[in-house]
Amino acid sequence: MHKVGFIVEPGFQILSLSAQAVFEYANKVAGEPFYQISLYSLEGGSVASSLGFGVDTQPLGTRDVQADTWIVTGVNDPLNLPASPQTLVFLQRVSGQTRRLAAICTGAYFLAQAGLLDGRRATTHWALADIMQQQFPKIAVDANRIYISDGHIWTSAGMTAGLDMALAMVEKDLGNDVARSVAHKLVMNQKRAGGQSQHSQMLALSPKSDRIQSALDYARNHLRQPLTVDDLAAAVHLSPRQFSRIFKEETGKTPAKGIELLRLEAARLMIEKSRHSLDVVARETGFRDRRHMREVFVRSFGLSPQLLRQQARAEPIAG
Repeated sequence: MHKVGFIVEPGFQILSLSAQAVFEYANKVAGEPFYQISLYSLEGGSVASSLGFGVDTQPLGTRDVQADTWIVTGVNDPLNLPASPQTLVFLQRVSGQTRRLAAICTGAYFLAQAGLLDGRRATTHWALADIMQQQFPKIAVDANRIYISDGHIWTSAGMTAGLDMALAMVEKDLGNDVARSVAHKLVMNQKRAGGQSQHSQMLALSPKSDRIQSALDYARNHLRQPLTVDDLAAAVHLSPRQFSRIFKEETGKTPAKGIELLRLEAARLMIEKSRHSLDVVARETGFRDRRHMREVFVRSFGLSPQLLRQQARAEPIAG
């Protein structure tokens, strides 16, 4: 039996607990209770979440509390809601005794406060990454990772990335077939490698009307072709002038920039998920050539397509 202990502090973000479902379904797929999941807090009893309602927990205070994997949940604002000193002492004590010590999202800030990330690579929510790096310069913070496993310590990015991290743990424990089946049963979009970017370029485009969304869908389905404003306007029955004005009003981007973001997103996904050469990726996503694609990647991501592929394929270090 592999014991997994989730640690919550008052005001914890409830989405952190969604990772428990990965271990629950791993038991179902394995056909036996491989994981035993428990919820802990410093003193035990009911602990209020950020939404206000409480969850029942067991106390950490007793010396005989043990788990094979400890997972620290996150809070919405760790800068104003730090972990209690007693919890930090507990984390320091169990770090050398447990197989894995992990943190979901801003929970990494608590591991940093405990000094457990010094000299290690770690990730956290993108909004906190720069602050954590400044306050804890001994940590190599990488905000472009979904999760990182450095030795026996694991960290994940935003709250939903905790599911990806938990799934990677299941794969280490029970193998790829079980992990893939769990992902399928939980209707997870994909089993994402740790190196995937936290950001989607499509977040930069949020059209308000079906007409502009249709234009984006048209562009996405014709990325290999040279796409002009005339093409997109004709696809949604607008004049080029009307289309350009409405597109800018709804997305804050010019049509040319919008198309570039679509190409960038499609190329990123192909690089992360496929083994196609970069020349093929550039051609399939509508860049002029491989060099042009590299220029756009460096300008947008701060790294080349080659480096992005290396990061996406990098396997987490076994905990």
